[in-house]
Amino acid sequence: MIAFAVSALFLLLFGVGVLRDRRRFGNAVYLGLAVTFLGLGLLSAVDDLPHGVTETVLVLLLLVLGLGPVVLAGMLCANGVKMVRKEGRSPANLLSLLAGLGILGVLGLMAVAVLTHSRVLGVIAVTLLLVLGYVSFLFLCFVGYAFLYGRMRLRRDAGFVVVLGSGLIGGRRVPPLLASRLDRGREVYGLLAARGQDGPPLLVASGGQGPDEELPESHAMADYLVERGFPEDRIRREDRSRSTEENLLFSKELMDAERPGAGCVIVTNNFHAFRAALMARKAGVDGQVVGSPTAAYFWPSAIIREFAAVFLEYRAVNVTVCAVLVGLGCLGLAVTG
Repeated sequence: MIAFAVSALFLLLFGVGVLRDRRRFGNAVYLGLAVTFLGLGLLSAVDDLPHGVTETVLVLLLLVLGLGPVVLAGMLCANGVKMVRKEGRSPANLLSLLAGLGILGVLGLMAVAVLTHSRVLGVIAVTLLLVLGYVSFLFLCFVGYAFLYGRMRLRRDAGFVVVLGSGLIGGRRVPPLLASRLDRGREVYGLLAARGQDGPPLLVASGGQGPDEELPESHAMADYLVERGFPEDRIRREDRSRSTEENLLFSKELMDAERPGAGCVIVTNNFHAFRAALMARKAGVDGQVVGSPTAAYFWPSAIIREFAAVFLEYRAVNVTVCAVLVGLGCLGLAVTG
């Protein structure tokens, strides 16, 4: 019963956090803790199940715990190979492959520690598991809440639709990834315009000119929209930004000058939506973030990259926790020595 009570407490904190501001990573942690304690409560109640059902549940749980990491590692490695073939060998495209190899490496270390009966390797393996357990918990919180955030109802009071840039092909052409954002931006614009509360919104194409680009991204984005029938007089170009942070800050300046106090809906790819929401909150932008579809094979590396950026954003807390866990491992190593 204690686990259920703690789960209910974290669920309440999650609900309050969402009502206060959807764009908080704390909401993800509260949700993760609520689900974790709910799972512990359900697990403690397994003994009360009918004869035979308890054994089946435990066997299934052991299979998941035993085979799950191996299957996950294999899938990540396979995805990593596909990413390299389709997108090239950039560091970002190698993330899923490296994650899969890392999981296999830890599993291999555990197997060697057991087979050799080495206390030193055992303590090192346990320390790695503690650190990986903490990081994995935060990762699952991030993914789970990002999934929920992406399905929250579209706000009704937005005066702007802001589409974030993502680079051009050949220095002037809109790539499929950015086209997906622009198409989603048109869809959101249509939904807001149909509501007709304070007149149709304005669409902000946000993106400056990179060193290898012939024109600012925002100009190529606007051309893409106009060529497909979007009214040019409803487009505003933000052409100074070089990063997502600058996309948000410079778009905010433009919106404040055009319609002071108006809210916005920010459009990016779905894997980037929750992190963009965290950044919008930090930048003081009154905006909800929605995502556009992304190819399935692109997801694992992209979501790992997004999580890594958020993890480092809160590095003071995360590094401290990881250091404490490593310290406990070193203490255990000293005791065994």
